Amino acid sequence: MLRLEHLTKVYDDGTRALNDVSFEVPDGQFLVIIGLSGSGKSTLLRCINRLIEPTEGRVIWNGVDVTAAPQEEMRFIRRRMGMIFQSFNLVKRSKVITNVLAGRLGYTNPALSLLNRFSKEDEELAQRSLARVGIADQAYKRASELSGGQQQRVGIARALVQDPELMLVDEPVSALDPATSHSIMRYLQEVNDKDKVTIVCSLHFLSLSRAYADRIVALKDGEMVFDGPPKEIDEVRFREIYGEDAEEVEIR
Repeated sequence: MLRLEHLTKVYDDGTRALNDVSFEVPDGQFLVIIGLSGSGKSTLLRCINRLIEPTEGRVIWNGVDVTAAPQEEMRFIRRRMGMIFQSFNLVKRSKVITNVLAGRLGYTNPALSLLNRFSKEDEELAQRSLARVGIADQAYKRASELSGGQQQRVGIARALVQDPELMLVDEPVSALDPATSHSIMRYLQEVNDKDKVTIVCSLHFLSLSRAYADRIVALKDGEMVFDGPPKEIDEVRFREIYGEDAEEVEIR
């Protein structure tokens, strides 16, 4: 169980990115967070694993107060929290398999990881993870040689080798075409269905959210304005979330 209690984030320039956000995510749920750019989606995800420190509130995961955990303990917490980034966050000059193996850093002796030395078991796990997302044949190419969709699949494989219980996914398809977007979302859905990994994913498009989410949380100006099943977001709710002049775009 993931629980957010009165989560607030105020940046140094005074921007209130999150304001008193509270909700729970049961194990195994596929939760999508929607909202306009600047609504607080990315900040919320990064507060969960403390890539960004919350100003107020708590994040409780599996009974542990993540917000109060010392940095040494965070290393062990984060290794079971996979994260997938909007901009892929790969080392472009490195091989694909090296990028995937970065997901094992939390399990590896720090001195050996600096030398990119991983066990045979870790390398086999990385290969299996690449095979799951359909790019095992790209393992020894530089990440820079891959298309955007392939790079995002490397990001998914990197998260998979962490053996995560929770996967935080930040706008994974914002730079991709519609067909590739659905391909990436189906991989995430498979991880949720087959591996029983809890997914918390931010998306911009409501049509994609309706297609894949068990539940939707909507943010507007850092505040939660909706929490419920996708089918409850009608035209009125849509305009409350996205603004009166907004028009829904279908991703087919």
